[in-house]
Amino acid sequence: MSRPTVALIDRSALRANMALAQSLAPKTQIMPMVKANAYGHGMVQVAQALSEKAPAFGVACIEEALELRKAGIEQPILLLEGTFSKDEIEVAAKSNFWLMIENEPQKAAVLEAKLEYPIHVWLGIDTGMHRLGFPPDQVQGIFSQLEHSSNICSTIVIASHFACADDLGGPKTIQQQNTFKKCVASTVPDRGTDRQLSIANSAAILAWPDAHFDWQRPGYMLYGNSPFTTAQVNADMLTPAMTFKSAVISLRNISPGESVGYTSNWTSNRPSSIATITVGYGDGYPRHAPNGTPVLINNIRCPLVGRVSMDMITVDVTDLESIEIGDEVTLWGPDLSVNEIAHHCDTIGYELLTRMPSRVPRTYIN
Repeated sequence: MSRPTVALIDRSALRANMALAQSLAPKTQIMPMVKANAYGHGMVQVAQALSEKAPAFGVACIEEALELRKAGIEQPILLLEGTFSKDEIEVAAKSNFWLMIENEPQKAAVLEAKLEYPIHVWLGIDTGMHRLGFPPDQVQGIFSQLEHSSNICSTIVIASHFACADDLGGPKTIQQQNTFKKCVASTVPDRGTDRQLSIANSAAILAWPDAHFDWQRPGYMLYGNSPFTTAQVNADMLTPAMTFKSAVISLRNISPGESVGYTSNWTSNRPSSIATITVGYGDGYPRHAPNGTPVLINNIRCPLVGRVSMDMITVDVTDLESIEIGDEVTLWGPDLSVNEIAHHCDTIGYELLTRMPSRVPRTYIN
C-alpha cells in the first residue's frame, strides 16, 4: 500500500482547455507551453496527450526540449529564452528547435554559427514589460539581418509578451498591443508567409481578441486555471487538469485550550476533532498556508489548523457528521481551485503547481 498523496492529471481536461484556446482564436496556431514540467503536470505526459493537435511546443531551455525529443515528441519546440551558449545553436538546428532571439549576443551567435541546417527563429520585442526583447526602434535592422542570413529559415516570427493581460481594466495591455502593432507596421512590412506574429498568452487568448495573431501561447489556462482574479466568461469554461489528493491517516479529540502542530499557532476554543493528513511542504503544499485554508474531506470543506509541516497537515473536522482514517482529501482540484488556496497563501496558483516536487506521483487518466 503506497502513500495516498498523489496528483491526478486528467488528459481530457488538458485537451478540452486546448480546444477552448483554439476556438477563441480559430485562425491561429496554438503552441502549448510545457515549460517547468508542464506547470507541475508532467512535461512529457502532457506533450504526449496534446501531440495530436499541437503544431509545436514551448519550453524555457534546451534541456527541456531534449527531454521531449528523448520521449519521442517530434513537433518543433520553441526555446523561449533562446540559447545560453554557442554550442546549443548547432544542437537546436539539428533537432528542429526554434530559437527566441532577444538580445545582441544571441543574434550574433546565430548569424555567425556554422550550421548544416537553417534554423527557425522568433524575434523578441520589448513592448513594455522590460524583461526580454529588443527595443522597437531596433527591430527593422535586426529583422533585415536575420532574413538575409542563410542560417535563418525564411519564416520569422515577431513576438512579445504582455505584462498585465490579467488586469482586465488596466491600460497597459492596450499600450503594449499598440506598440507591437506600430512596430511591426513601421519596421517589418507584411510579406505574407515570411513573417508571423505572436503576443497572446493565456490571459490574452481568453480576454483580448485583438491580440490574436498567428501564434497563441497558452500556459496556465491549458491546465484549467484562470489567470484572472475575478470571473471572466471564457476563463469560467476551463477545467482544472490536476486534482491534488491525499487521505486522513490519524484522528484525535482535543479539549478547549489545547493547541496543534509546530509553534502551537492554533488553539482550540471548543472540544475539537482533529484529522491528520499525509501531505506537507515536502509535497508542495505551501508551508505558509494559514489557519482556515480550506481542504475538502469527503467533498466537504474543512479548515486547516496548525502549522503545515514537511509531511503532514492537521484539519479541524469537528463539524463533520462522520469521518474515518482513510477518507479521501482534496487539497485542490476542480471542486477547490488552486487559485483559492494561493489567495489564502498570498501567492499565485502558478507557483503552487510548478513547485510540486517529484515525490508526489502523477497519475494520468482519460
